[in-house]
Amino acid sequence: MKPKLPNPLRVTAATMAALIVGLAVYSPSRAGILDFLQRPATVQTETPAPSEPILNPPPALGPIQAPNYRAIVRQWGPAVVGVTVEGTRKIGLDGSPGSDWGEDPFFQFFRGLPGAPLHAPHSAEQPFHGQGSGFIIGSDGLILTNAHVVRDAQEVTVKLADRRELKAKVLGADPATDIAVLRVSATGLPSVRFGDPKALQVGDYVLAIGAPFGFDQSATAGIVSAKGRSLPGDAYVPFIQTDAAVNPGNSGGPLFDAGGNVVGINAQIYSQTGGYQGLSFAIPIDVALHAKEQIVATGHASHARLGVMVQDLNQALAESFGLSRPDGALISNVDPDSPAAAAGLKPGDVITQVNGATIERAGDLSNRIGLDVPGSRVSLKIWRDHAAREITVKLAKAEPESLQRPASGSDEHGQLGLALRPLTREERSEGGLDHGLVVEDVAGPAARAGIQAGDIVLGIDGQPATSVEQVRSVVRSHPKTIALLIERDGQKIFVPVKLG
Repeated sequence: MKPKLPNPLRVTAATMAALIVGLAVYSPSRAGILDFLQRPATVQTETPAPSEPILNPPPALGPIQAPNYRAIVRQWGPAVVGVTVEGTRKIGLDGSPGSDWGEDPFFQFFRGLPGAPLHAPHSAEQPFHGQGSGFIIGSDGLILTNAHVVRDAQEVTVKLADRRELKAKVLGADPATDIAVLRVSATGLPSVRFGDPKALQVGDYVLAIGAPFGFDQSATAGIVSAKGRSLPGDAYVPFIQTDAAVNPGNSGGPLFDAGGNVVGINAQIYSQTGGYQGLSFAIPIDVALHAKEQIVATGHASHARLGVMVQDLNQALAESFGLSRPDGALISNVDPDSPAAAAGLKPGDVITQVNGATIERAGDLSNRIGLDVPGSRVSLKIWRDHAAREITVKLAKAEPESLQRPASGSDEHGQLGLALRPLTREERSEGGLDHGLVVEDVAGPAARAGIQAGDIVLGIDGQPATSVEQVRSVVRSHPKTIALLIERDGQKIFVPVKLG
């Protein structure tokens, strides 16, 4: 007789009750699902006055919640504009981009756009046509964008979300922070609301709106990948890194947080192709507003100057200076007649705090000093001779090309192995040096540290290198690591050398 099998569709009342209880515990209700799908973005109907920006924190989202991007684009998208520029730029006579254009770190944002000058027919100047983005920050027609978007522009046109096109006046631009302020003759325009970039955390949702390749009102989403990024050639800006797709034409457009607050201005991409490769960088909005206030008031932005060249520490350098952690900005050079020189700062000092704020990397120092007011006094906490001390410095005004730029880092591998000789009188006179030792030969340990023949050893462990015997004495007394201050081609940098 065929055995009777239980009906797989048969469910007892007790089983059904258990299932209902389970669903109640582990599944969202229908009302909850509808609320999640239909909820509006957290927005304000009033926009703060541009002169007194209010930085709003992003909303707190649950672990399974995502922003309502549709509502953000619907409410704040009308404040995003396209920026079209026309003008001329210097081009190399050999047909290649000249130094003013081809070496521009923002060149990738214009490559591939119609009219972008990739080649020039034997002319010192070539007309160009570029496109970028921007956003309205005041109903009276005040607009923020990037300085590189309007660089060398003779004519600037702003295209609004309603397809109106208005001529714009450039009120001023700050190349140091890459911020420009435009104004159009219009009133009653929609404007954005500002967020607080300091409240952003890695992993938070962000939304970019702009005109990539000229396609207006394009929205892309991603997350915050990192904060406080220092990029080559940018001394002042602690960039927000995201993975939101940003391409040529997005430059100058807003970066929104999950609540529809503008937290940054899309400015750069890291790319080997000219297009998006997963690394986008935005200028924090508080940095942009700092520059905007000065531009609106005076037509330009001023930055403070300390007058030092700094580099990051690594573990080997930290050990050589007696630090437990590789935190701080290591001074590799002090400009003569600078505020740093007047305050007694010298190569080998490690700046660990500015006005009580911790400095973890060289870029942190450049950001804080550069955005300060020229003439202000700052309190620096430094590490010198294995001890902490306080120094007060009165900052000067930074002139173009005199920014505090982080020096390149060094390879941390290697041990000491150098053939040295003192500088001749002629060599000291030529280089403007009063001491130093020339590297005549390098092998094994020093070579692995990156030291080369012809380098000049200026210091060892924060002390001037005055003789070969002094160097030998320091090496004998250090069982692990020493730090050599090297000059090469007019540039100075500390190189950690491991002893073994």
